[in-house]
Amino acid sequence: MNEHRKFELAVPVSAVDHALGASHAPVTVVEYGDFECPNCKQAAPAVKLLLERFAGRVRLVYRHFPLEEVHPHALQAALAAEAAAGQGKFWPMHDLLFDNQSHLKLPQLRGYAQRLELDMLRYDAEMEGELYLQRVREQVEGGERSGVRGTPTFFLNGTVQDVSFGLQALFEKVKAESPG
Repeated sequence: MNEHRKFELAVPVSAVDHALGASHAPVTVVEYGDFECPNCKQAAPAVKLLLERFAGRVRLVYRHFPLEEVHPHALQAALAAEAAAGQGKFWPMHDLLFDNQSHLKLPQLRGYAQRLELDMLRYDAEMEGELYLQRVREQVEGGERSGVRGTPTFFLNGTVQDVSFGLQALFEKVKAESPG
């Protein structure tokens, strides 16, 4: 494969995605992330800052890409985030998972669900039945089709962004594409 070709987002953003920011924003940033990935945790505050700095001009979409070979708790964390999403609390769970990245075992995930005051019978049933496994697998597959190999991977208006030297380039690109 030609490493220099630009990777494009294979799965368009839709209403089922987890999004923050204005839906009509001129810039959409899609992040493929893993809750157990140290680089994703490091990127999270910068991404929040991006949303604040370009309020109304940028929308963030988070998609799961658990790297199960290197992060043994990433998949369960993604499933817990989806269970929280089913109760309208994806973003609070997203933040808790990154804030407590070294504590992502099942009992700890359940503790975060309790802290968010989720319906625990529903949470337990959904986790036990892996209700959201297909959704997570579809996001991973969409990421793979888009050229995602590691996390975090960011797409800006559908085109992959190189953030290997930090997120400053992402800020500059958002600024350039969202005059205001």
